[in-house]
Amino acid sequence: MATLMIPDALRTSCRQSRERMAWLDSLNDVITSLQSRWSLRLGAPFDRDVSCAWVAPGVRHGAPIVLKIGMPHMEGEDEIAGLRFWNGDPTVHLFDADDALNAMLLERCMPGDSLRALPESEQDGIIAGLLRRLWSHRGNTPFRPLQALTAFWTEETMGRESDWADPPLVREGLALMRQLASDAPSTVPLATDLHAGNVLSARRERWLAIDPKPFVGDPAFDATQHLLNCRTRLLTDTIETVNRFSDLAGVDASRVRQWLFARGAAEPRPDWSASSMRLARVLGRGG
Repeated sequence: MATLMIPDALRTSCRQSRERMAWLDSLNDVITSLQSRWSLRLGAPFDRDVSCAWVAPGVRHGAPIVLKIGMPHMEGEDEIAGLRFWNGDPTVHLFDADDALNAMLLERCMPGDSLRALPESEQDGIIAGLLRRLWSHRGNTPFRPLQALTAFWTEETMGRESDWADPPLVREGLALMRQLASDAPSTVPLATDLHAGNVLSARRERWLAIDPKPFVGDPAFDATQHLLNCRTRLLTDTIETVNRFSDLAGVDASRVRQWLFARGAAEPRPDWSASSMRLARVLGRGG
């Protein structure tokens, strides 16, 4: 196998822990083994929007596929289980997997254009529709509760307490995050990371979701990731933006605003400057 290409964003993510660097060191051997086992011919890895996995297009028995190998990552631990659970509705199909290696052989979206190519106002309706379909699946959901994610975030944020520019605001966000995760009026299977960059055009359906990071919890939480990726609109027209998307998704706009405030105030981040708290301050006034 030629020298392994590693996207810059993935390499940066791996530098955050020894476990991830060990994973990265073993990646070449893992890919070689999977190529042989699954009879794959692979192309160069994708390098855009790839920070938590090594992902490459390829061919198996003449059919296009994608090989994805996820790095050690708390939020994405249940991706394989999620793809099995949703079974292509409305996610990409999982053709095969090695759970121990966190390796996935996936349906390739073709032409594979990102939903980001459309105006945000058009993205709203498409993502809301995908969320409603994801939430509609019932049965035995093999996912962790949303409280597991918020507890992990709380630990990460508390570890950076000396960097907080606005400690009262961060503490308020942490408290609200705990409350919202525990008092949801209903719970559904969540994707948690559905935004326009994780929606691709396909032939089987016009749009398919990729990269689920599933948990079980408040559907209002799932409405926040798309909005957080529409930052300018969210900051300049907060109430209208949140209300419109909440209506499309069929969730409580007040809970969406509260989740956005909590995430803006207390979600882990590399930068705890005053500017990084702007969203929380806007939502605190408007929400």
